[in-house]
Amino acid sequence: MYQLSERTLGDWLEHWAEVSPDREYIVYSDRDLRFTWKQFNERVDDMARGLIAIGVTKGTHVGLWAQNVPDWLTFLYACAKIGAVCITVNTNYKQNELEYLVKDSDMHTLCLTDGTWESNYVDMTYTMLPELRQCQRGHLESRRFPMLKNVVYIGQEKYRGMYNTAEILLLGENTDDDEFLRLRKSVNCHDVVNMQYTSGTTGFPKGVMLTHYNIANDGFLTGEHMKFTQEDKLCVCVPLFHCFGVVLATMNCLTHGCTEVVVERFDPLVTLASVHRERCTALYGVPTMFIAELNHPMFDMFDLTCLRTGIMAGSLCPIELMRKVEERMYLHVTSVYGLTESSPGMSQTRIDDPDEVRYTTVGRDYEFVDVKVLDPETNREVPVGVQGEMCCKGFNVMKGYYKNPEATAEVIDENGYLHSGDLGVKDENGNYRITGRIKDMIIRGGENIYPREIEEFLYHLPGVRDVQVAGVPSRKYGEEVGAFIILDEGAELTEDEVRDWCRGKIARYKIPKYVFFVKEYPLTGSGKIQKFKLRELSLKLCEEKGIEVI
Repeated sequence: MYQLSERTLGDWLEHWAEVSPDREYIVYSDRDLRFTWKQFNERVDDMARGLIAIGVTKGTHVGLWAQNVPDWLTFLYACAKIGAVCITVNTNYKQNELEYLVKDSDMHTLCLTDGTWESNYVDMTYTMLPELRQCQRGHLESRRFPMLKNVVYIGQEKYRGMYNTAEILLLGENTDDDEFLRLRKSVNCHDVVNMQYTSGTTGFPKGVMLTHYNIANDGFLTGEHMKFTQEDKLCVCVPLFHCFGVVLATMNCLTHGCTEVVVERFDPLVTLASVHRERCTALYGVPTMFIAELNHPMFDMFDLTCLRTGIMAGSLCPIELMRKVEERMYLHVTSVYGLTESSPGMSQTRIDDPDEVRYTTVGRDYEFVDVKVLDPETNREVPVGVQGEMCCKGFNVMKGYYKNPEATAEVIDENGYLHSGDLGVKDENGNYRITGRIKDMIIRGGENIYPREIEEFLYHLPGVRDVQVAGVPSRKYGEEVGAFIILDEGAELTEDEVRDWCRGKIARYKIPKYVFFVKEYPLTGSGKIQKFKLRELSLKLCEEKGIEVI
């Protein structure tokens, strides 16, 4: 019988460092970098002391803006040990999005890497903080961001006004233990440890406050559903800043004492090679990742018979794809359903469920979680087989949205049930099928995209009178972004001009793939725009233009 644990993330880490000090915990196979539990725990303690030396303490908000680099997890656990809150920042963020998050989250310290091929994080940070070029490390005084006091570069390079990883570790090695031990003892499992930004169902991004209790237990039960043990090795190629990576993957390994084989940024060849070389027993990914792996020209060169299980999630999982993965990659696929606000898992298929259940449903409730399908109008539970809103109550429900009790009250009702905004059906065996969404959120290849955010942005484009954003069906990504624009009288714009205006200002995955210029929108009798009809209209317009929806 399962039990919920009150261990903090630091408790779990120290437990395995003591029980199995010489077992490998973190592995980067492509560069042969390896940490045992004992080595990693010691590095985390040094990093925690170093953060204390630059003013980080219990409740301090520390931003982590990086791909899956080796010290990503070091910073996460260092924050966890001293009661700081790690704010995971989307690696696709552009200037406007970064600045919004830094200000809204009351960030004290920002830790970052160079960035991606299309976004230079260092340059973007200097743009946000011009004072950084003239100040000494730890002496930042920003006019626009007064709460932000430190910037830490994750790596060995030195940048004006920023610490680097080596300097933080050195500070940690030379810092007295007293304050570290005091903070370490003060941490409680119900303290917020991670904050992820999501728009929930509508509006601008909100900080989802997740506790040690939320994410450690969600990760533990996820692993139990796949029968994880210390002998397992999980290949993690999904982004750590997402709940998929930081909870379903990292917390799973943390609570089971198994090895986490990390891929810095998804590449199908590196992923296949890591599984082959390390003899990984589990693999995660969104559908597009598995498609890329299966279709890689070197796929047959790798021995994947070591695989036994994994998770395919993040967007609609095609039945035929799941069958191919099981046949050619030897693993029994499970699916997890939930949202950031539910830490994220609320239901999951189990590894020993029949194929029909694993292929066509998102499984049954997590233990200690009460999932209900509620009528969106009456808030009453609907009968088996009747569609309603997916809701849940239990240990996994977030503490709330940061500084936003009104928005929290909109999604957690008076009975404590978190409302997902998704429509689903429960079958006679207690398994759920997701059938649609009440709200208009677009899910593109596992990324949640919120139409209102893009609409607000496009309203500033000269010539745009009105704009509505809706999902356009896509075989590859599940959905793509479609912008339906009504132009000002006499104004002229091309589809390319709209996309060019977006580039470098919003994340690439939010830029509309499809731009339609229309004269009017489909309306209800009361004058409300029917976005589901825009989705239907997009297919018609693509057909008229001879555009193939891919």
